[in-house]
Amino acid sequence: MAGVRIDGFDKLEAKLKRNMDLGAVRTVVRRNGAELQGKTQKNAPVDSGNLKRSIGLDVTDNGMTAEVEPAADYAAYVEYGTRFMEAQPYLKPAYDEQKKKFVKDLNELVR
Repeated sequence: MAGVRIDGFDKLEAKLKRNMDLGAVRTVVRRNGAELQGKTQKNAPVDSGNLKRSIGLDVTDNGMTAEVEPAADYAAYVEYGTRFMEAQPYLKPAYDEQKKKFVKDLNELVR
């Protein structure tokens, strides 16, 4: 999976460091990561349930980074499809939905 880059995050982080405790930011990151994990699991097609169970959340960078990623070897084939199988996107739709909420939550912190 390709990484996601949010332009202006350095400026936002600098302003947050000046204006407030980063604990609130870590809370937003953790909460949005958990919500993204839940949405991704909800969207995942179920055959054996292995794909759904393999979707994990890893919070790193002292609570400033949340990664949601499936561990199943075939996860990308389900997301993008193959020449034999139609794509069944479950990760990107969840990400697109959660991204809006994450940005909104961060904007509320700097007001």
